Amino acid sequence: MSTENSDPIPVTILSGCLGAGKTTTLNYLLKNASEERDVAVLVNDMGAVNIDAELVERQVTLTDGETSVTELSNGCICCGLSNEFGRTIVELATTAEFDVLVVEASGMSDPAEVAQTVHRNRQAAFHYDLDTIVTVVDAALFHDVFVADEEVTEMTGDAKPLSDLLAEQVEFCDLVLLNKTDLITESELVDVESVIRALQPQADVQMIEHGRVDSNILIDVGRFDLETVSGGAGWKQAHQYHQEQTDNDDKSAHDSHGNGGEDRHDHHSHDHDHLHPPEEFGLTSLSYARQRPFHPDRLVDWLADVPNDIVRAKGLMWVAGRERHALNCNLAGTQVQVDVNGQWAASMPAFQQKSYREARPDLDWDEEWGDREIDLVFIGHDLNKTAIRNSLDECLLTDAEMNEDWERYENPFPSRAEEELVFDSDVEKWGVTTV
Repeated sequence: MSTENSDPIPVTILSGCLGAGKTTTLNYLLKNASEERDVAVLVNDMGAVNIDAELVERQVTLTDGETSVTELSNGCICCGLSNEFGRTIVELATTAEFDVLVVEASGMSDPAEVAQTVHRNRQAAFHYDLDTIVTVVDAALFHDVFVADEEVTEMTGDAKPLSDLLAEQVEFCDLVLLNKTDLITESELVDVESVIRALQPQADVQMIEHGRVDSNILIDVGRFDLETVSGGAGWKQAHQYHQEQTDNDDKSAHDSHGNGGEDRHDHHSHDHDHLHPPEEFGLTSLSYARQRPFHPDRLVDWLADVPNDIVRAKGLMWVAGRERHALNCNLAGTQVQVDVNGQWAASMPAFQQKSYREARPDLDWDEEWGDREIDLVFIGHDLNKTAIRNSLDECLLTDAEMNEDWERYENPFPSRAEEELVFDSDVEKWGVTTV
């Protein structure tokens, strides 16, 4: 299909965890899609044999001879097969005629990476336009993981906690299809929807059963906006809001001291007119920032017993004994991941440190510890902010401990980029893995 004189082809990305009902939803969509639209389907499965593609192909052969199915197997289009994914959709656009492309991503795919593949591939971006990113959620499984805190043994195949995958798939989408709602009670459904809206307050949420959804809300709708979706996750909204409040406080302080109203954090000030308190998105949030490291033993104990009212937490940590690297903290449900984010500027050679600081004149810098800091954001419902802050403060090094030899501490936290620390409170077990 030549697109030289036509508009880009809209792309619907259908994501969701294993067993959420993506294939059932896709088959229902194809069966009930308008006959005026020719739909191409790309199905990705992690197995060597693409079972989902076979199921879709069988369905569309029976219902719609105009639908073509292309499969990518034995890998994930958001990582190992990303290049092949780009080549395949370009080839589709140049060799076949169709009006809409629907991509059913594997259950382990990160929709953000799938979307970026379309944007990064210049040829793909020429032929296609991301139209909507849809995440299908198994309401019963989501309730078990995020509301009931029940033990769920399924893993994603690459050591990523299931709760983290579920959270990421909800956080990067513009439409959530809450499927299998018939398997939970009305009160449980209210709790599930509340958590979903906390994770991604800007997405539309549709309740469905057995994958039955109106095709008009899934294809050619023009809903996707990269900037909105990229920054729409609840924890990002909360962090941005708290940062704005900090910047405004700093600006007021500068004004009161006769600094002419100059805002030293002007890199944050361009897009904050639309920000609202996180409570308006149905969540409670807490920003926790300190310029003192955590004691590794006490932090391990805290992460092993995270308060039940916390649904999601993300951010950077400074842990004593790990002075070289900033550590990512990624908490979803009952599961915590800690890995290496990158090097603190304070641990760089002097010439690199100088250029780094010159490029970031607003960077907070301590004369002794440089840019090392703790910067975390927590979201949940009715968070006990005082209790959480106090318990985290108890994990910090004391004044006396600041003068100790930190290398003597028992320290399970990653010291290399290839390592990550994973804890699942359901099975009360820590595990250090090499990635």
